[in-house]
Amino acid sequence: MSAYIHPMVKAAIWMAGTLMSFMAMAIAGRELAGRIGTFELLFFRSLIGLAIISLVLARSGWRQLATRRIGLHVMRNAANLGGQFGWFYGIGFIPLAKVFAIEFTSPVWTLLLAPMFLGERLTMVRVAAVGLGIAGMLVILRPGLVPVSPPVIAVLLSAVAYSCSYMLTKKLIGTDTPLCILFYMTAVQLPLALLAALGNWTTPAMSLWPWLLVVGSSALTAHYCLSRALRLADAMVVVPLDFLRLPLIALVGYLFYSEPLDWFVIIGAMLMFSGNLANLHAERKKA
Repeated sequence: MSAYIHPMVKAAIWMAGTLMSFMAMAIAGRELAGRIGTFELLFFRSLIGLAIISLVLARSGWRQLATRRIGLHVMRNAANLGGQFGWFYGIGFIPLAKVFAIEFTSPVWTLLLAPMFLGERLTMVRVAAVGLGIAGMLVILRPGLVPVSPPVIAVLLSAVAYSCSYMLTKKLIGTDTPLCILFYMTAVQLPLALLAALGNWTTPAMSLWPWLLVVGSSALTAHYCLSRALRLADAMVVVPLDFLRLPLIALVGYLFYSEPLDWFVIIGAMLMFSGNLANLHAERKKA
């Protein structure tokens, strides 16, 4: 007789998998930075991801790939590719914790853009969440006091691109399965990344392939573990656990790359997190 495991405990275990996957992807991206072009990295990421998803589909069935919204898939993955480019590009130049903190501005851009793209109302709570998010971003970046470098701008733009990708995913999730969305993510981004990489192609050395495999597989396991956690627990539980990515990656940066702990990053991220949590709490009460 198997022991009963509370759904909240299961959700925490799945979120641990999510956190480990994101950190593994960040470390692999840092190790590959400067040794391989960013678009080339994204090409191999898509290639490895497509191979893994194809193996899964060979068992679960290819019928679920049928879709009438291929144009929406292309739009979503063009935005997602831009987001990935900015994220991996930034990882090679700025501290890992700062990359993750700037990435947490993505929900702020989603709240700002959702009224235009999804027809959602911008309530007072959402306005407050946006205000806290912008305040947190200003604390982290401190424009005028600290130079805002091109890699920082790239990561910030990647957060905007990710929010666009998220909104398009919300449109797709009503008709297409998660596996279908993941398949087209890799299938669409594969040729796009290849075309962008051909102008500066360098065949990866054999020593780089373990890191490429980590990038390709961890991207899929992160999204899979996160979706499993969200099925088991409310977003009010999952989102705070996801926020643990920041102190964990800050510790990794400190221990392995001698990156100093930046309290402006921590304080700014806490402001953004407070806004996200308040918005989630309001949505839960409304539901």
